[in-house]
Amino acid sequence: MRAYEYRHLVSFAETNLVGNVYYVNHLSWQGRCRELFLREHAPEVLDELARGLSLATVRCACEYLCELSAFDEVIVRMRLAEQVQNRLTLGFEYWRRKAGAEELVARGEQQVACMRREGERLVPVPIPTSLRRALAEYAA
Repeated sequence: MRAYEYRHLVSFAETNLVGNVYYVNHLSWQGRCRELFLREHAPEVLDELARGLSLATVRCACEYLCELSAFDEVIVRMRLAEQVQNRLTLGFEYWRRKAGAEELVARGEQQVACMRREGERLVPVPIPTSLRRALAEYAA
């Protein structure tokens, strides 16, 4: 299965007083991975966002398997897990790369609803065609 990859180097700013990565950062990396995917594979969606499209995160989760520390190299791998009506579920795996080997350190998931602004309301809309096509290559 092909996955979109985002590589990240952990900084001191992402750690807590104990020295391990503060849990909320994993969710931030999910968002960063998703944004970079759009930029690289579905830039037309970025234009649509300026015209009222909204990619609303309606659910996110992360299961932590191992601690991460400053200067750990993390590879976040994203795949399309499910596509139903106007919603996408994205699966994430977090791999620590060290001395040429990889270790699974966390798993996550994010569900995104495609919406459009109509005045002060958000209404469901179909997943943009360009996004469907781009994600098809990364389906689990």
